[in-house]
Amino acid sequence: MNETTQTQGSLHSEARIAHGALHRLRQDLFVDAFAFRPLPPLEDAKISRWVPWLPGRLRRWACWLPHLTVGFFSVCVLLAMLASSGPGRLHGLLSAAFAVPVAAAPLLTLFRPVGAYWLALCAFVVGGSVDAVVDPWGDVFGNGAFPALLAVMVLVVLRSRPRLAAEMWLVTFAAAGVIMLLTGSGLGQLPPTAFFCAVVLISAAAVRAWREERRQVVETQSVTEEERTRRTLLEERALIARELHDVVAHHMSVIAIQAEAAPYRVKDTPPELATSFATIRENAVAALAELRRILGVVRSADPDAFAESDPEAPQPTLGNLDSLLDSVRGAGLVVEAVVTGSPRPLPQGVELSAYRIVQEGLSNALRHSPGADARVEISYVLGGLGVRIVNGAPSRLAKPSPGAGHGVLGMRERVQMLGGEMTAEHTEDGGFEVAAFIPVANTTGETKAGGARA
Repeated sequence: MNETTQTQGSLHSEARIAHGALHRLRQDLFVDAFAFRPLPPLEDAKISRWVPWLPGRLRRWACWLPHLTVGFFSVCVLLAMLASSGPGRLHGLLSAAFAVPVAAAPLLTLFRPVGAYWLALCAFVVGGSVDAVVDPWGDVFGNGAFPALLAVMVLVVLRSRPRLAAEMWLVTFAAAGVIMLLTGSGLGQLPPTAFFCAVVLISAAAVRAWREERRQVVETQSVTEEERTRRTLLEERALIARELHDVVAHHMSVIAIQAEAAPYRVKDTPPELATSFATIRENAVAALAELRRILGVVRSADPDAFAESDPEAPQPTLGNLDSLLDSVRGAGLVVEAVVTGSPRPLPQGVELSAYRIVQEGLSNALRHSPGADARVEISYVLGGLGVRIVNGAPSRLAKPSPGAGHGVLGMRERVQMLGGEMTAEHTEDGGFEVAAFIPVANTTGETKAGGARA
């Protein structure tokens, strides 16, 4: 009883496997066999990688190289079959009529790959049957249709999924075996020819699988890089939000304290004025509470972002630039600082962003240009603040850095947040330059000073 049940289960499993194989065969070779699938031209990146020495004018035509190659092969097949036609006008016409579909099949793979296989297979079956009938001792694979069929199968595998190699191999040699049996030809040529074709098709399938795997790896790397860039941008925005919280919270606290103390500085304060000051204080306190709530959300995504630093320490400004320069000099970077214009108090957000830009620029110089000198320029101009960090070419090989470019992304985010402009590019001597301008609204004191200097 158990043996019968196991036998039935084994037969059922084998039937399911066979049904699944036939279903895949039907989906691959019969459903939408003549669907229009044009081969796209080569991408410019591939052309530049394969033939970087090719002039730009010829590079526009190089993208059609696969199409031209297949077309040239089809023309060669047509000429070869016409040249091998026997004497006689009727025989020549029949050979020409047979050569046209054989030569057209490789060309058809550029537009309808599976349909091209069926066209080549039909030409092979017809040609092999005729040759076997005319010459019983002849070779079914001896006519020109079989090399064209093999080339078509290779092109179809390279353009489609690798499993088509096994499916087309089975269909082709099943048809060849049937022709040999019906025409009485010997099966002696079938095993070696089938083995040779299997090696060719397996090689083509391996190339196709390698190309597909490489494409997926490139796509994965692109997605990973985009995700890394997006994460870096979000982290930088979170950092900016935390720093701005400290700046804004300080001013809001001052407003709340002054609004609370103002009524006590005036004798006989009118009730309306006291109410106004109380409203100002309530709004300031509410704004502080909202800021703390938003900061809590930002910090919850990365609670250990400032684990190594004092969260209660004041945010750095340009006044702390000397200590920053001393620290990078201690790390081995030769840096020079130049300040032009008249230093003046700037909004804390501007000073904090300028300090972070200088900090990141010097960090990039240490990381990517070891042994190079650096120069920091701070320009106080009417209407804004200019920051420039430039370093020379590295004197030794830099270690690879997986986060290359993300520091520049953070600097650009800071400058854009303040409505400024920034450039980051390589210099002619092999170094790197970061230049930013952060606009600052003119205050009354600046206007007077500017008028006095004029």
